[in-house]
Amino acid sequence: MAHFIETDPQTLPENFIRRIREEWALAAATAGGRTNAMTVSWGGIGCLWNQPVAFLFVRPQRYTYQFTEAAEGFSLSFFGPGRFRKELSYFGTVSGRDEDKIAATGLTLLHHKGIPCFAEAETVLLCQKLYAQDLREDCALSELVTSQYPEKDYHRMYVGRILTALRREDTL
Repeated sequence: MAHFIETDPQTLPENFIRRIREEWALAAATAGGRTNAMTVSWGGIGCLWNQPVAFLFVRPQRYTYQFTEAAEGFSLSFFGPGRFRKELSYFGTVSGRDEDKIAATGLTLLHHKGIPCFAEAETVLLCQKLYAQDLREDCALSELVTSQYPEKDYHRMYVGRILTALRREDTL
């Protein structure tokens, strides 16, 4: 079993732009005693309202949406360059409505402070939801709407306060 050390998120040396875009992450939430996760390659980490925050975007048709809506928080689990790419691809293409993706991939689900995450991750951000809002066509540049939303299936943006970061002890 992995051993994590809690770390102040403001001390992390990661380039999260690169990590999200190139390495991807798993976003996970638990509701009604069940957990679902999905691969994310969009999002952000920053400072808002004088707090460290993470931005998560989920389309309403994604199964993870109902979990993120109902949960008080979510996690972002980062696995490292090239690690678990096959599993991350699986989480991004198979719906949790159809099967238990966590069991199918063999990843180990943990809960820390009531928020789900994965034992195989290098870095985990545990987030408390602060704000949610649907993206709207009338607020977007026309090129964004046509390139990213041809079906007009806009994401919901979640802003989560990063409660803590977890680092695998063997990666420190």
